[in-house]
Amino acid sequence: MSTLAQPGISQTSSAHAQRIEDTLSLIAPKWTTWVAQTLATQRDPMRVRDVAARVPFVSEQLVGKRLAQMQADGLVTRAEDLPGAPYRLSASGAALAPVHRSLAQWSQDYLPGRMAGAERVEDAVRRLYLRHTTAVIQTLGEGPMRFVELAEQAGLDHNHTHHRLIRLQLDGLVTRTGPHSRDPYVLTDAGAALGPVYAAVEHWSDPTAAARPAAGPGPRAARTHSAARPAPEGIRTAAALRRSPAAPGGLFSHAPQPQPRVPATITAQSSPSRSR
Repeated sequence: MSTLAQPGISQTSSAHAQRIEDTLSLIAPKWTTWVAQTLATQRDPMRVRDVAARVPFVSEQLVGKRLAQMQADGLVTRAEDLPGAPYRLSASGAALAPVHRSLAQWSQDYLPGRMAGAERVEDAVRRLYLRHTTAVIQTLGEGPMRFVELAEQAGLDHNHTHHRLIRLQLDGLVTRTGPHSRDPYVLTDAGAALGPVYAAVEHWSDPTAAARPAAGPGPRAARTHSAARPAPEGIRTAAALRRSPAAPGGLFSHAPQPQPRVPATITAQSSPSRSR
């Protein structure tokens, strides 16, 4: 795993970017990480009601649906195909731990807000799994680019590039070098630091990828995203965690959040707060 230590984010293969996004889409559905990490804390298989008891802010019916989807995606298995049979993580599901750690660490280092570990993973995946996100980020890993050049290098039409850039700016991963429409786009610190995340995701989807040479590190850019307000659902989740003695404390605990210093000249050009 030493090859994952300092990977860059600059890649030119569209198949590579799509594989990352396809992989992230498997763990993107809401509560998938909570369920997977709950199962990871137990040696014995767990029935739906037992998982739901440890994730008290999610209904048992929804937990059952999520487990059924995770089984279809190969993340969990059942001892027997009978109603009520318990679930356990598959080998693939258990191997997600490094991906979860990488996403949680990236989120803790670069994204605002005080969240539980599993909530951080889901919030991070939400920012990364949409189609063409990886292509744009990896293209900007080569350095600042104007819109037309970026669309050409990423292999996207202007409409797709425009929509993806709007979302990436709102999520704090991309910004502009100046206030004018012709100013180049550049990765923020958060966007430039995604190398270890992409490497962990690719290694999980294709373990042989770790043997291939990693690209050089992407450029470092001034962070300009403004603090995101926690969504109402996230607030309810945090409140439920505080009330419930059932949730494993170490697994879902809130990590201390560093306070980034943002230069005043950059703050003046920051994108507006993300609304959901």
